[in-house]
Amino acid sequence: MTPEQQTWREKVLCENWDAPVVYTTMVQLLEALFGAGTRGARRMHQLSRAVLIFDEVQTLPIKCAHLFNNAINFLTAQGDSTVVLCTATQPLLHQVAQDKGAVRLAPDHELMPDKHRLFEQLKRVTVNDARKPGGWSDQEVADLAASEMRRSGSCLVIVNTKAAARRVFELCAQLVDIQDAALCHLSTDMCPAHRKHELAKLRTRLASHKPVLCVSTQLIEAGVDVDFGTVIRFMAGLDSIAQAAGRCNRNGRAERGTVHVVNPQDESLDKLVDIQKGRDAALRVLDDFQQDPASFQYDVIGPTALTAYYRYYFFERQADMTYPVAAGDIAQSDTLLNLLSRNHAAVDEFSSRHDSAPNLFFRQAFMTAARAFKAIDAPTQGVIVPYGEAGRALVADLCAAYDVELEFTLLRAAQQFTVNVFPHVLRKLSDAGALHEVKPDTRILCLDERYYSAVFGLSAEPVSPMEPLHD
Repeated sequence: MTPEQQTWREKVLCENWDAPVVYTTMVQLLEALFGAGTRGARRMHQLSRAVLIFDEVQTLPIKCAHLFNNAINFLTAQGDSTVVLCTATQPLLHQVAQDKGAVRLAPDHELMPDKHRLFEQLKRVTVNDARKPGGWSDQEVADLAASEMRRSGSCLVIVNTKAAARRVFELCAQLVDIQDAALCHLSTDMCPAHRKHELAKLRTRLASHKPVLCVSTQLIEAGVDVDFGTVIRFMAGLDSIAQAAGRCNRNGRAERGTVHVVNPQDESLDKLVDIQKGRDAALRVLDDFQQDPASFQYDVIGPTALTAYYRYYFFERQADMTYPVAAGDIAQSDTLLNLLSRNHAAVDEFSSRHDSAPNLFFRQAFMTAARAFKAIDAPTQGVIVPYGEAGRALVADLCAAYDVELEFTLLRAAQQFTVNVFPHVLRKLSDAGALHEVKPDTRILCLDERYYSAVFGLSAEPVSPMEPLHD
């Protein structure tokens, strides 16, 4: 909830991973390894002589691929740590450019000895390539979702953007009784407590075999244990399609589930380059599969298809994997991989000016690289939202608290009532007077309850008082 540039008071409240078991995010780990400031330095020593388990490692930001690979190789070889890369859609991090840093796997690195046999034994869904010329309209997707819910009992629609999730949800609401709690919306505009509440309702209905239709962004794809009869997935990377399939017939009923892959009519992914490039690579694999399904063992989300997908995807994005940095962010365009290794551009410049190479053993531009590094392109600010009675009470307690130790306890609790907001949305909310600090000089922000929807979560516009509430 606190920004990366901390005040002394915020530093008192931050954590340093001083615990036997630490559960964190890929973003926080990458910041500890490569970010600026002292927070990462205080955490770094905890990564040696440790077991590091990366769940859903395919979500690693593509620009950090070589940095991550080199860090993992260092932590295992020099830090005496064990690293486990977990996912059903294993990226080919060991097959990228060796000279730039590829993961060095152990000789017997697979936890499962025969993954092809395992995939075949665990096959629970049929993937239907439902792409069509001109694409699917939102209304057609909503109609298909309602129809599949009635046929199979439950349907999950996964889209690429929060705007698309809202549009499809509103259309589905005209076809499904929202008051019967048969329809659910999930996105990162909802705080964790809100999402947990909705997921609990989903699971209860699914366990009772009651009709359910859920429209969600990709947050539901990995690490969420739900079991739908049908999944509809907007076209995306093959890894995302495979992860979406993991939410369909998850418990292995006798009848296979169905995953429909659809191409939306009007979808702008210009600002979502990772999704766009993944989609393009997946389109090539789907086209190849249509031509020769036997070469993929008749499984479009099996190991052979995923290997082909990552080869297409990594080849297309090999220039992005070194973390390029544009001139302006630093003195001249370069890559973080170069700044933290040979740093040849700076060394060559020094040599041309002084007729000799710098008399330094370490020639890396550590400070420049640290300042330029961002695990995500647009760092977000956490905003505490007044979701339900518990959220409103927490905001009141934070505003009244003066003891630092008590604040720390409250901030831990506030993580469940926090939404991460991108800078442009934060500015809009601030201009509208929808944000206030819990106390001066903390920069810990709370949201006016008029800007939090009980259905969609945080809103940049005031929520209609007529909207139905579901606490």
